[in-house]
Amino acid sequence: MMLDLFGVGLGPFNLSLAALADSVSGLSCSFAERRPRFAWHPGMMIPGTTMQTSFLKDLVTPVQPTSRWSFLNYLVTHGRFHDFMAARLDCASRVEFADYMGWVAHCLEATAFGEEIETIDHDGTAFIITSASGRHWRSRALSLGVGHAPRIPEFVCPDSNCLHAAHWLDRAPPVAGRRIVVIGGGQSGAEIVLDLLARRTPPAEIVWISRRSGFWTLQDGAFIDQFFTPDYISAWRRQPDSERKLVLEEQKYTSDGITAATADAIYRALYERRRSGRHDVVLRPGRDVRAIRKGPAGQVIDARVAGGGTEQCTADLVVLATGYRPAIPDCLRKLAGRTRYQPDGSLALEESFRVIWDGPHETPFYAMNHGRHSHGIADAQISLAAWRSAVILNDLTGRRVFDTGEGAAEPPLVDWPGRDGANSTNATTAVQRRRIVNTAISD
Repeated sequence: MMLDLFGVGLGPFNLSLAALADSVSGLSCSFAERRPRFAWHPGMMIPGTTMQTSFLKDLVTPVQPTSRWSFLNYLVTHGRFHDFMAARLDCASRVEFADYMGWVAHCLEATAFGEEIETIDHDGTAFIITSASGRHWRSRALSLGVGHAPRIPEFVCPDSNCLHAAHWLDRAPPVAGRRIVVIGGGQSGAEIVLDLLARRTPPAEIVWISRRSGFWTLQDGAFIDQFFTPDYISAWRRQPDSERKLVLEEQKYTSDGITAATADAIYRALYERRRSGRHDVVLRPGRDVRAIRKGPAGQVIDARVAGGGTEQCTADLVVLATGYRPAIPDCLRKLAGRTRYQPDGSLALEESFRVIWDGPHETPFYAMNHGRHSHGIADAQISLAAWRSAVILNDLTGRRVFDTGEGAAEPPLVDWPGRDGANSTNATTAVQRRRIVNTAISD
């Protein structure tokens, strides 16, 4: 049997694609995940952590609010809608949102768990997919959604006393009475520091190191949220590479800062410690860690200090909250020489999230979370997952199955540089047109 679409991996992005595809009549799909059950960053499911995105920006709602795979329907199905709404939550907890996605993943008929894909090839007319269990699929289109890999500096040799934040909970290293160094000033590092501060049997010392000049909070607000809209992505696509690089740097803390709630909770905890005479937590921004090595008294961290000089500290446990990097799975090795890449190792994408490769146009290859350069800072966020899935399914089917915002009657709220036909004259003309139409109706 020839499938229309095969998905490798079942993280949030491919799961969104599977959930929306479920409503497309006549479309045959299959999505395979190597894990036995759905799991989303299990090592960072720290109690009390919340999503940074509204629950309405779930897997489907932004493009198909009537879908049975919405977060609201999940609440109704589990008898929690009224209780959730009474809690007046702007965002769901990370644990509950993961449970929602797991509910979708295991209810969909097109998903298969415990299937590790070994090889993917192309025979000129279709993708040939083979799993470790011996199953085979043929598919007209492919979607890669395996997520990124933990970014571990080259000078680090991870072991039981030096681990990435992605494994914080599943490896559960002992912390009581130990010297802990957390490296990384983003949200993951902040959540681990807050978790350490809340332990009943605390560490002997916590040192929080960041290369950044300070512990910057997330840029937030209504106008910041405009960066996470289809209109902005469309305009971004039309900007020159030089401008994109400048804007990405400028927008860094719209997605890579610490939430105000987490930052305030850490600050209050530190204030109470200092008020009671405890000085066992040290914050060190402006330090660029250059080496981590084993010493006679533990892990030795060498850092370059902003403004000049170096310094060292010693730890019993080092936690690397150093982010993630694009990863190309081994199963794609037969296609590796046929695809184009970005300088950071991510796959180069066309506007419809197709990978740029030498295969036939009729057999598209889509990639999730590889479009930071081509589609902007929102590409890695759940905010636009449903919209991206809709764009892909419209492209795959060759018809407008979902409304993705093209040709909207109203002009966008913000007239971004690069927007199709956008200039001050055209914008004024559009406003004038509406006034003329409204006048004609009232007459």
